[in-house]
Amino acid sequence: MSLKIRLARGGSKKRPFYSIVVADARAPRDGRFIEKIGTYDPRLAKDSADRVKVDAEKAAEWIRKGAQPTDRVARFLSKVEAGGKPVATWTNGNNPKKAEPGKKAQERAKERADKAAAKAAAAAEPAEG
Repeated sequence: MSLKIRLARGGSKKRPFYSIVVADARAPRDGRFIEKIGTYDPRLAKDSADRVKVDAEKAAEWIRKGAQPTDRVARFLSKVEAGGKPVATWTNGNNPKKAEPGKKAQERAKERADKAAAKAAAAAEPAEG
């Protein structure tokens, strides 16, 4: 059984509130979980102490047992210390191609550039003659 430390959504429509839970990887996002180890309220200010609350000792214990934190939870756990060191490590992902436009958008941009170049060339021709 593979375990995940992940977010389970609560709260009402347009008012999200998340619980940080340890759950079986096959369980649904908001479904059955083994233990709740913290909370996350994204509506609070980023510097608020109540935005992320995690029981660092429980999180460290679950990670020792083999639970894998999701990317978002790993980011939270990297800022929490248990025994003088961060509970989990998190590194920023690097996907430089993510911001590039798709093939169709690149084709449209090339067509626009070609039209603009042709228009500029046509405007420059009568000025010379």
